[in-house]
Amino acid sequence: MRVGTIAGAFAIAGAVGLAAVTGPASADPVAEFYKGKRMQMLVGSTPGGGYDTYARLTTRHLSRHIPGKPSWIVKNMPGAGGIVVTNFLSNVAPQDGSVMAMIQRNLALVQIMGQKGPQFEAKDLNWIGSLANEAGVCALDKRAGITKFDQLFTKSVLMGGAGPNDLEIQPAMMNNLLGTKFQLVKGYPSATAVQLAIQRGEVHGVCQSWSSFKAAAGKYYAEGNIIPIIQHGLKPYPELTKLGVAPIFDYVTKERVQAPYTVDQVRSLFNLVYAAKTMGRPFTMGPKVPMERVKAIRTAFNAMSKDPRFLADAEKQRRDVELVTGDEIQKIVNDMAATPKATLELLEDVQQYKGKAKMAKIEMVKHTGKVTATKKGGRRIVIDRKGKSATAKVSGSRTKLTVNGKKAKRKAIKVGMTCTFTYPGAGEEAKTIDCKG
Repeated sequence: MRVGTIAGAFAIAGAVGLAAVTGPASADPVAEFYKGKRMQMLVGSTPGGGYDTYARLTTRHLSRHIPGKPSWIVKNMPGAGGIVVTNFLSNVAPQDGSVMAMIQRNLALVQIMGQKGPQFEAKDLNWIGSLANEAGVCALDKRAGITKFDQLFTKSVLMGGAGPNDLEIQPAMMNNLLGTKFQLVKGYPSATAVQLAIQRGEVHGVCQSWSSFKAAAGKYYAEGNIIPIIQHGLKPYPELTKLGVAPIFDYVTKERVQAPYTVDQVRSLFNLVYAAKTMGRPFTMGPKVPMERVKAIRTAFNAMSKDPRFLADAEKQRRDVELVTGDEIQKIVNDMAATPKATLELLEDVQQYKGKAKMAKIEMVKHTGKVTATKKGGRRIVIDRKGKSATAKVSGSRTKLTVNGKKAKRKAIKVGMTCTFTYPGAGEEAKTIDCKG
């Protein structure tokens, strides 16, 4: 009995001693770092588009799965097709795991191809994951009179462009490699602006991701006014195939491929571009973020993608969710980086639009009314304009904003003020906002 008691005492003492030694060390350092932290989500595009929607959707749900449950603030940093925000993430932003960015899917390839602007190495970024394995689509207004892709080898149509992304790259590649007759109208501020231009009859069509197209075209597409004409991706997308939309590879044939290219060359070039679509909506962190924090955020991101509350919110936003993990994206980028230089040089050439592009004429309108609501810290302002609501998006860097004749920040706008928006139209980003009150 005495022996047992002594043994028990030693056991208890040992346990207490072990707890004293291991207790503080067992605290999760990742949770300690993120507890009470306010993280930044940087978005390399303007508010309201597909990338911005996925980014804000993520910030509403990701915290529940991150140790320490940090809060978020979203900052839009558009410019140069995502180069501006990625340069900032890599060279200016803190490298402690408190900053994440959502960047354009083709940006890794842009850097790997050696194009001017990127001040980062795509393979050195810490890729967190993607919420979409994007299918691409080109669609045309019914008024263009085109019902089949085959007609585009003899008939020219106007396609809206908004920078070095799918809107301009896909028409250029199809023209250069297959001989289509797309004509670009450049200079639109966003894909959303191109959709409005289609409805106004300024251009005939657009090339963009299928998910963004459905969301942006909305009722106009649902009512049958705009028709998907060709799909882009490594493999046919079931929803588009069911609609009878042919994949581009159906046209990569000896009869269609333009000299001096070969069928194999053209297939490899399209494959390289479509690999970027697999990382359709990519999130990344800076190159020097501690790996234990990168791993924690990747794990949280993967868990969020299966969260019923997150999925219900995504459905409400009309956004498809298909997880591509950070590890998978890292491999895609590493494989891209290993592409022979000659192939990359050829790809850079065929992505350039060789025709004479037109420039969009962005006509501004002025709407005046009393402010009825401000949203998202002043990023959205709603006025009552003759009994109808009109919303303007407000950029912290591009929108010139004054209150009573003096330069002001967007948070200075209050309900009850009378404001005049100068913008392309309701729902678009304002060029200027002048308020009184």
